[in-house]
Amino acid sequence: MDKKSLIGLGLIAVILGVWLYFSGPSKEQIERNKRIRDSIELVQKEEQAREAAKLASAAAKADTLKPLLALSDSAKNSLLVENYKDFAVSANGKEETFVIENENIRATINSKGAQIEKVELKKYLRAEQNTPLILFDKDSTNFSLKLNTYDRSRIFSTDSFYFTPVKQSSSELVLRLQTAKPGSYIDFTYSLKPSDFMVDASIQFTGMQNIISQSEDQLQLNWSMVYPSQEKNIELEKKAATVYFKQVGNDVDYVNPQKDELKELRDADIKWVSYKQQFFNATIIANNAFSKGGSFVKLTQHPESATIVKSVTGELGIPYNRGASEKFGFKFYFGPNHYYTLKGYDMELENIIPMGWSIFSYINKWLVIPLFNWLDFMNMGLVILILTIVVKVILLPIAYKTYMSGAKMRVLKPETDALNAKFEKNADPMKKQQEQMALYRKAGVNPLSGCIPLLLQFPLLIALFNFVPAAIELRQKGFLWADDLSTYDSIWTFGHVPFVNWAYGDHVSLFAALMFVSTIIYTYMNSSMMPQQNNAQMPGMKFMMYFMPVIFLAVMNSYAAGLSWYYFLANMFTFLQNWIIKKIVSDQKIRAQLEANMKKPVKTSNFQKRLEEMAKQRQQPVKKR
Repeated sequence: MDKKSLIGLGLIAVILGVWLYFSGPSKEQIERNKRIRDSIELVQKEEQAREAAKLASAAAKADTLKPLLALSDSAKNSLLVENYKDFAVSANGKEETFVIENENIRATINSKGAQIEKVELKKYLRAEQNTPLILFDKDSTNFSLKLNTYDRSRIFSTDSFYFTPVKQSSSELVLRLQTAKPGSYIDFTYSLKPSDFMVDASIQFTGMQNIISQSEDQLQLNWSMVYPSQEKNIELEKKAATVYFKQVGNDVDYVNPQKDELKELRDADIKWVSYKQQFFNATIIANNAFSKGGSFVKLTQHPESATIVKSVTGELGIPYNRGASEKFGFKFYFGPNHYYTLKGYDMELENIIPMGWSIFSYINKWLVIPLFNWLDFMNMGLVILILTIVVKVILLPIAYKTYMSGAKMRVLKPETDALNAKFEKNADPMKKQQEQMALYRKAGVNPLSGCIPLLLQFPLLIALFNFVPAAIELRQKGFLWADDLSTYDSIWTFGHVPFVNWAYGDHVSLFAALMFVSTIIYTYMNSSMMPQQNNAQMPGMKFMMYFMPVIFLAVMNSYAAGLSWYYFLANMFTFLQNWIIKKIVSDQKIRAQLEANMKKPVKTSNFQKRLEEMAKQRQQPVKKR
């Protein structure tokens, strides 16, 4: 392997090393993860104990209620009072549903448990059935408050009781959990402002200090949800769906979306917890903060399901001071993962959108997202075209430098051929490399100047790779033959083929195919511009140049069509740029410039002198041997 190959591989290794270093977890995160791992077993045991207690309680309740049919009304009431005590007056009832809505959402609230059992996002549709988008429904969610009562002798859950409405309108609802004690009750309030995705909520405790346990300083709020599939490609949904959370004083964090995980939230009080899907989220936000004690979130995978993306359970502490009248305020956000919508609430909710790491995120925040929103009245395929033009104009100096570097290497072919002939029988590659570098220096050619500009373009490519599949702006936006730029565009679904499905998929994405063909052509053109001896000396590198587009095709075939469209356009504009530059700056002009450079005295920098000295020192042991 020659010196240029070693330098190129060295640069790649350095870049990967730096990226891994900065993207890896910090010492604080490692220590925190260790504490979490150490406590996971304990928390799982506690969870198992809670589930066992639920089953036992349900079984006991069922056994208790079986004989009720044969008892008199007074006997039934006595049993209810024995089981539910002051809550017996709310143990029986009839389920009613109430609706609050505005232009954006329609929330259905059930009188049993006073919980929001269904949310419809009015301005969005499900991908396959073209039906209204239901964020969750009665069968896929549960929201309840655990009540430790009478010195912890009884534990009740609000989803077991029937609430009665005390205030009702199209935008506000107050449901009350009555008790047998006069002046003792719990109110759940929900209200909705016009043109908003945020539901204001509160839990008001009135006269409950003698019912809720005297030793209780917080109550536990339980919220569980099953993520239903909303999109065309459930595999992309499963990769994106997870739980994000914000703890007071800490950065926004999340649960690993690729595995089952129970994560304790005991480091600090919690500001919000977001149940994030690919394009939408349901988030609970405390007006002040949820208590950290006993709080956790648990993410469960459903890899074999074709309809369920994932399921999640969370428990959050609510501070309780045993006062005569206490109120805990919070909010729900039910809506899209739209950057400016989430950022407008000023709670760091926009951080649930994958922007990429560090500099990559700024490319999306300062260029891609503003352009998408500024031109949202246009077809998004044309917006991506405009984005490509803007990017190409910004990177034009880099593209020009890259082209000129390759052209200079190409027009020096006679001199490099002469060097090859000179050292054809001389097995001294170090000497040959030194003379080759001397030739480049004399002609004013830097072999690495074509590589560095290409590396500078990687942040943009990676930023788009992270953001485009999660961009709500592209969801269900068609262009040409693609009906949804946020997922793959299939022109032929050929079904299940062993191994092919695993490596490529069961369909052909035309945008991905166009991207692949244009990349192969671009690779061939770049390869043809390189000196022939370099191609002969680096067969492995040449193989990788052609193999990488194949790998990229396998990935992009089931990825967002909008991203493949961008990569295809980028290649096409690169062809156009190179053609224009070639017309403006001919090889004859470049040759004349290099010949003029070779007539000038060579200026050697201190760095080049050190490199030559090191090369000579390495060559001396070889000559001695």
